[in-house]
Amino acid sequence: MLTTFITGATSGFGEAIAKKFASENHRVIICGRRKENLERVKSEIELDTKAEVLTLCFDVQKKNEVRDAIASLNDEWKNIDVLVNNAGGAHGFSSIEDGELNDWDEMIDTNVKGLLYVTKSVLPLMKQSENPYIFNIGSTAGKYVYEKGNIYCATKFAVDALTQAMRIDLLKKKIRVTVIHPGMAETEFSLVRFNGDAERAKNVYKGLEPLNANDIADVVAYCLNTPKHVNINEMVITPTSQASPYYIDRK
Repeated sequence: MLTTFITGATSGFGEAIAKKFASENHRVIICGRRKENLERVKSEIELDTKAEVLTLCFDVQKKNEVRDAIASLNDEWKNIDVLVNNAGGAHGFSSIEDGELNDWDEMIDTNVKGLLYVTKSVLPLMKQSENPYIFNIGSTAGKYVYEKGNIYCATKFAVDALTQAMRIDLLKKKIRVTVIHPGMAETEFSLVRFNGDAERAKNVYKGLEPLNANDIADVVAYCLNTPKHVNINEMVITPTSQASPYYIDRK
């Protein structure tokens, strides 16, 4: 039985990944800032599976919260096999000259620094694992820069680079590392980016069938279930209707 630690598990990809792994008999540690959502996800997992679930409520942007939350794990939960760095998001959609500094800080502190804080604290707990694996959730924005994507794209390019660095630095520890780069996926992503403007968020996916959170959870599970001598370094996943950020077939 594997123990999996998942950040950003209160919705979207993180929630779907937690439920997928729980259905495959993992013990899951689900993390996020929204305590009520964590409890909801925990209840739903326990209702549908026999998996053990532990919640940790903290903000990945705050290094002391990250350190203290992970240090609070009791001995029963201190051996972690799989880390899923999913917490992240886009805030705002403006050109460089019009960008909001608070939005920039939010993206850099969550998407880059938060990923690093969590990884550094969890790595010592993976030493005993026979199948250690780290997943970083990136984005096609880490492969292609698009207009008004500036800081978000920069942070996801950083996630891509950090994944390559982890792969190198952890090579001799036999820790597998994969980055998953989703394209257009209908989660809370656009709602957050557009500050709760539901109509604008909905229009992002108009005329096509986007990816959903379960699609990404299935891909993560597939990677984990490959033989231990196989490391899938990266996966770029888009809807059939999206060839790149610039080529989208809308009906």
